[in-house]
Amino acid sequence: MHDFFRPGRSQAMARDAMIATSHPLATTAGLEILAAGGNAVDAAIAACAVQCVVEPAMTGIGGDCFVLYAPAEGPVRALNGSGRSPAAASAAALRDQGLTEVPRISPHAVSVPGAIGAWTKLHREHGRLPFGRLLERAIDYAATGYPVTERVAQDWAREAPLLAEQPGSRAIFLPDGEAPKAGTRHRQPLLAERLTEIAAGGAEAFYQGETAQRLVAFLKSLGGLHELEDFAAATDGADWVEPISLNYRGVEVLECPPNGQGLAALMILSILQGFDLGPDLPFADRVHLHAEATKLAYHHRDALLCDPAFAAVPVAELLSEATAAILRGRIDRIRARPPVLWDEPEHRDTVYLCAVDNEGNAVSFINSLFHGFGSTLTDPATGILLHSRATSFRLIEGHPNVLAPRKRPLHTIIPGMLRRDGRALGPFGVMGGHYQSAGHAWFVSNLLDRGLDPQAALAEPRTFAFGGKLEVEPTLDEAVLAELARRGHEISLRPTPLGGGQAILIDRAAGVLHGASDHRKDGCALGF
Repeated sequence: MHDFFRPGRSQAMARDAMIATSHPLATTAGLEILAAGGNAVDAAIAACAVQCVVEPAMTGIGGDCFVLYAPAEGPVRALNGSGRSPAAASAAALRDQGLTEVPRISPHAVSVPGAIGAWTKLHREHGRLPFGRLLERAIDYAATGYPVTERVAQDWAREAPLLAEQPGSRAIFLPDGEAPKAGTRHRQPLLAERLTEIAAGGAEAFYQGETAQRLVAFLKSLGGLHELEDFAAATDGADWVEPISLNYRGVEVLECPPNGQGLAALMILSILQGFDLGPDLPFADRVHLHAEATKLAYHHRDALLCDPAFAAVPVAELLSEATAAILRGRIDRIRARPPVLWDEPEHRDTVYLCAVDNEGNAVSFINSLFHGFGSTLTDPATGILLHSRATSFRLIEGHPNVLAPRKRPLHTIIPGMLRRDGRALGPFGVMGGHYQSAGHAWFVSNLLDRGLDPQAALAEPRTFAFGGKLEVEPTLDEAVLAELARRGHEISLRPTPLGGGQAILIDRAAGVLHGASDHRKDGCALGF
């Protein structure tokens, strides 16, 4: 129960339908679609399209997308809308240039964006309203302007020095030479034109014709290896795949399979399942066990996860109780083990949203540019900002995630879904780059081990065992910090919040939806 004497949010509740996003204009756009007779798929696409305008640091039509769709009846489906590298891409060629990793600000960081292909496939098979209707709010905000919210302004200002180095980005994202401040109005007329084309022509309008020609010419002018054939191949490039899952405390937790890192979230939960994490466990113990399980799971993630079309990922073995027992046995309950150091690029910028409609269909939806403003490369002819997802590839020959032609990189963006007795309990997700797997496990444990409502489960202070340190939010109690340091954790205070999140839980017995939207972002959950 929320303490109304303290700052914070209570959970949202509604009877028929609900949507939760990280931006109020996206939430209201999705709610508008639900009220107009659209379903959860329609609402999610409409909301994400708005976020591609009003949260430009976090997401865009030049990014990637993953979806978990739980129909009211039937199995959960996973849609992989991550793009592939160009056919001419080669780790050896980049190594010959003296590179040891894929540079973020370069055309080599740009795999063919997969988001629009995912939106159109999802809508074609499961949407209800006309596709063009779903983009109307996004087009309007891009053409006539939208107010910059506080968290968006903060994220925008952080990336301003990099945006200033790119002519296309500087012209659009630094009006008057600086990042817009909170409360100012920003427009993207070129993006409005692209969204209008997509509304009328679907994926073909993005991956074929004039827009694709201009994007390829722009990337090639920077030394990129992209060809029109690479973009055309992505028109219907999103793939329906089988979700992976783990039963945690009697609830099935579903994730998208590799190339996403949802496997790491399930591994953390699999390890934690062997401990009593009930409400009476001291908070320092809870953080410590989560940190140690995270180190173990992420070590396997970085060594093994990749595009399964290029190398087998031993999902069943990694999620087996035998593996969990071995890893669990490596945890010292009173002492932090030596840290596992990652050399993956840091990335944190993504949007997550979820929706449930009046038929009981549920959508867990995530869309990302990877880094803040992605590659920072904006094509001046189309106004499309391109993501930096290909920086996740490795250039180490023989590594499962090595860069190769028409290959998907390891992905950090992961939608989540809970299911009980064969029916969706609700969609959830936590943004935050590397943190997402750890964040999923933290949220699920807060929900199922501690009995917190979804808003309280999102609001709890966050920690992340990353890069040899234990990153902590400044809201963590001083006594807990002291105890964690005593156990050997090297504490690092976070200058910015650890991600954000949304969730909707379905109480079928009461006929009530419970929604939550993280206070770390500007958004909200709304329903009717």
